[in-house]
Amino acid sequence: MSIRTDDHEGFDRPKRRSRPRTKDRPDYSNLPVARVVSIDRGRYRCLIGDRHVTAVRGRLIDRKGIIVGDMVRLDGDVSGAEGTLSRAVEVLPRSTMLRRSADDADTFERPIVANADQLFIVTALADPQPRVGMIDRILVAAYDARIDPVLCLTKADLASPDELQEAYGPLGVPILVTEPGSDLTAVAEALADRVTVFVGHSGVGKSTLVNRLVPHAHRATAAVSELTGKGRHTSTSALAMELPGGGWIIDTPGVRSFGISHVSPDSVVGAFPDLAELAEDCPRGCRHDSTAIDCAFDDAVAEGRLSPERLASFRRMERAFA
Repeated sequence: MSIRTDDHEGFDRPKRRSRPRTKDRPDYSNLPVARVVSIDRGRYRCLIGDRHVTAVRGRLIDRKGIIVGDMVRLDGDVSGAEGTLSRAVEVLPRSTMLRRSADDADTFERPIVANADQLFIVTALADPQPRVGMIDRILVAAYDARIDPVLCLTKADLASPDELQEAYGPLGVPILVTEPGSDLTAVAEALADRVTVFVGHSGVGKSTLVNRLVPHAHRATAAVSELTGKGRHTSTSALAMELPGGGWIIDTPGVRSFGISHVSPDSVVGAFPDLAELAEDCPRGCRHDSTAIDCAFDDAVAEGRLSPERLASFRRMERAFA
């Protein structure tokens, strides 16, 4: 029988018996890599070759740490057989990430897609009417993410594209014009071997375009509301689809707003090498807009080193920050 010499003996916190947690992260480098093509209620549908695999998020990945377009390493059953489940344990570094905020009062960034290298701004020429402000904001987000923008104008049977071509041509943005049943060869060529995200207002014909480009895509379509003149949401989640001739389309749900509070004007200027070089002569804090004092862009126009049309087009886009 042992004799207790300290009245408080035995009241100490129990000694830890489990092994201390290591700071070394597991090595997943030999696991297969898959592309995340859709996300639905905590399930990640991934593609390895031509095999679809369903996965859940590993515990080392943040709750919102995986988005459509991500390349992830999978652990577990990757056979794709019905009822099987894998685990996404690592997200590979992203080459790009397209983001937006809900509105300009919201500074919280919402990732949309990862690893896209091209962005199609799909805009109807009528029904619904084009929203230049929306186009400008999406352009700003594309330049900030260093993703090549393309303006894709639909429903050319209802209105002329001339005004938008004149507005955005000086920026060097490629412009493609389509109408129902028109030849999509130029569109397919622009998409070939690229990872392209489709973004646009609801009802502009994104899903119709996708269904023509990707056999068996079956994206839902709907008409524009006669009451509001606005499109109805048809696609409810982002979906990555492989193109028959090579490349990927990532179709996103229609948006009615596109906040860019997370973007700085200098980031957009940096996407234009010629303007970025001129901006080096601007005073500190110059916003490069029409009210800016001693802006080097105005001097460049006066000296014939910058076309007034290009500057006007750039400054119209810059008004998206106002």
